Amino acid sequence: MVQGARMLRNWNELASSNVLWRKLCHKRWLYCDMVTLQLQGKETWKQFFVYRTWQEHAMSRAKPEDFTYKEIPVEFEFRAHPCYISTGGLTRNGQGKSAVCMVTSKNRISTWDIQEVSLADKSQKLPSYGFIADTTGNLYIFRIPDLHLISNVNVFPHGIDELHCSPQKKWVFLIRKHRQVLTKVFYMNSLLRTSEFSDPVSTILEFPLCQAVFWTPRREDRITLMSRNVPPNITTFGTFDMKLEEIGNKVTVQGHLVGSFSLQDYKERAEWMGVSDKDTIVCSTGSSLLLFSIDGVRLQTFQYCPEEILRLWVDPVHVIVTCNNGSLDVYAWEERSPLLRKCYRLRKRRYLPPSGFIIKTLCDGVSIILVMANSPTPCFLMAYTLTSALEN
Repeated sequence: MVQGARMLRNWNELASSNVLWRKLCHKRWLYCDMVTLQLQGKETWKQFFVYRTWQEHAMSRAKPEDFTYKEIPVEFEFRAHPCYISTGGLTRNGQGKSAVCMVTSKNRISTWDIQEVSLADKSQKLPSYGFIADTTGNLYIFRIPDLHLISNVNVFPHGIDELHCSPQKKWVFLIRKHRQVLTKVFYMNSLLRTSEFSDPVSTILEFPLCQAVFWTPRREDRITLMSRNVPPNITTFGTFDMKLEEIGNKVTVQGHLVGSFSLQDYKERAEWMGVSDKDTIVCSTGSSLLLFSIDGVRLQTFQYCPEEILRLWVDPVHVIVTCNNGSLDVYAWEERSPLLRKCYRLRKRRYLPPSGFIIKTLCDGVSIILVMANSPTPCFLMAYTLTSALEN
């Protein structure tokens, strides 16, 4: 009996080991450190694991009536680049903070607390680095919030169209959408710590006509690119693993192709794409939502007809399809398979005029935002916020 009780006590201590639970958290979410525990108000990694898992599942377990809807007026002419800067997620009482920052074509930066529809506390939520690309191909990196210039690097002979950072900002992907210009991936430390590197460390990914890019969630070094060859309008996907290599005192980076395929049998072209942490590529045509492995094995198809898919949001937990009538379909990734399950539909709350169009859809696990451009009436954000108390 005494030996059995001692074994049981040892097992209980092992099951509550902070080291063990930290490894599990790192394996699942990649970015675990003590700052994360403090931000979440947790004392142990076991508490963090249980709470964060509950947060991730909350939106997929919700019902349409668990969301409140509001509209937030915004000012922009033809461009708006929104992103979430909130980090806390949903709380047990159904409340959570969603903060959205938007850069517009009027060179204006605005930030909102979606629940309060007021200016958010930017000093607590903004990322530690900001990036600006200009029309001459220069990349500027600033420290937030004091806007101290860290580096200025010329990366292309012409302007930069898009930049995408890896999940933990180890890499930054830059693209100039031009037939003669390929894509570049830079090692972030070589841009931040310029005194330690004689030149920025980068590589070109041999993947012409790139139209979209997505870093694999929770896998810092894997990136998937999508291109379209026009004509004959064939969509191609390529997945690369980025690797640092040290030769003597010199650091180099290489991108290794680990999977590729083309959509030869689809007449419709793929418009939007994303990737899960299980290496499932999801893409949308006008009438279909398609899932593939990185080698091109078709895993799942969802048909949309007569509706049309306008936008696609993909994150480690959810896939959200925006339809041309303004409705949203929310999907969730299955725990132990690379497939999706459909959760529910959020129907449109107002009439969308023919002159209006949806620029972007995004989600942070607490709210879903649609950026709506609407001429001649003012533009606005359509916000669905999860506020009802959910079962534990």
